[in-house]
Amino acid sequence: MSDARHHVVVLGAGFGGLEFTRALAGAPVRITMIDKRNHHLFQPLLYQVATTALATSEVAWPIRHLLRKRRDVTTLLANVTGVDRAGKRVLLDDGSAVAYDTLVLATGARHAYFGHDEWEPFAPGLKTLEDATTIRRRILLAFEQAEREPDAARREALLTIAIVGGGPTGVELAGTIAELAQDTLRGEFRNIDTRQTRVVLIEAGDRILANFAPKLSDYAGKALQRLGISVELGRAVTRCDADGVVFGDTVLPARTILWAAGVAASPAAEWLGAKADRAGRVLVEPDLSVPGSPEIFVIGDAAHVLRPDGRPVPGVAPSAKQEGRHVAATVKARLAGDTSPRPFHYKHAGDLATIGKRAAAIDFGWIKLTGWLAWWLWGIAHIYFLIGFRNRLAVSLSWLWIYVTGQRSARLITQGDDDKT
Repeated sequence: MSDARHHVVVLGAGFGGLEFTRALAGAPVRITMIDKRNHHLFQPLLYQVATTALATSEVAWPIRHLLRKRRDVTTLLANVTGVDRAGKRVLLDDGSAVAYDTLVLATGARHAYFGHDEWEPFAPGLKTLEDATTIRRRILLAFEQAEREPDAARREALLTIAIVGGGPTGVELAGTIAELAQDTLRGEFRNIDTRQTRVVLIEAGDRILANFAPKLSDYAGKALQRLGISVELGRAVTRCDADGVVFGDTVLPARTILWAAGVAASPAAEWLGAKADRAGRVLVEPDLSVPGSPEIFVIGDAAHVLRPDGRPVPGVAPSAKQEGRHVAATVKARLAGDTSPRPFHYKHAGDLATIGKRAAAIDFGWIKLTGWLAWWLWGIAHIYFLIGFRNRLAVSLSWLWIYVTGQRSARLITQGDDDKT
């Protein structure tokens, strides 16, 4: 029996897609959620999976479980290959198609290597659970290989970790890896002293945390240096390979390179045949719809959205959720017969970054905080946005244990060593 209700198709179960679906509850529609993975990922804490602080199950949840009480929602595990705008169909890789009345693309972002995709095997980025477990394996294997490496130069390269990109992800990775080497692993090896690990943060710009106030950038740089981290500014990376990384005229032998320097949007613009910015984000209308197709919306990292001052809306969870709620309200209004323009207005909630387990920087605009208090506020904010009491409790206990003892429990090398770099 066919269902005559207005059919809404959502591509992507990230922050934007889930928030849109949640906000559309009660509307006279049926919803199909399509994602190529079966889980929703809390990306702000993904770096803690990569650095052994949290387990994968503490930052990801099955999509079907999250939507189990929504009888109006059908979830499909599938790969999208395109969008037939004329026929109003989403095309899937098995040759099938899903028809829509309204389409919302919330397909997120992927790594960007500034035209050097050949660097990816040597410098993995951090966007998925698979990325996190790959990075965790490489970091832990570097210590294991250094333990049995007789050559001093090769051992030093194994104990050198280079992080490219001085944004929040790069800063958070650097601080946590330094503490892993200095505290967690101290005394567990016999032939190496993990405290001799060298962590190098490389940023092409003139300061780290460029979106923060300059004094917070200075604070973060000093906090990293107190952890023994080398912060290299003003020199872009020009090479990444199995031997290390080159930035400016410096050649840094490093067997572990992590990429936190840039992102590109998903192929949403290609699927739609729509205009995009240099990062591949769709140039949307003020109401977040696609020019020429008012029934199609793009939100989150896949959309190029400007604030009133001309700056782009940042690709962070709060903005994706705001956009999801806005589009849900627009769809509800249209179904009720209100087709008046509904431009999106972004409200910036602030910028947060942590540096290790005792320091953080928070920029709310009207107030700026650093140090121990900022770290606690950062933790409270992240725990609040986790899904479910069990996960909030588990993460809280894990962080408390790390704070008190310095020990991280998620240090299992669970995948084969397919990394030959």
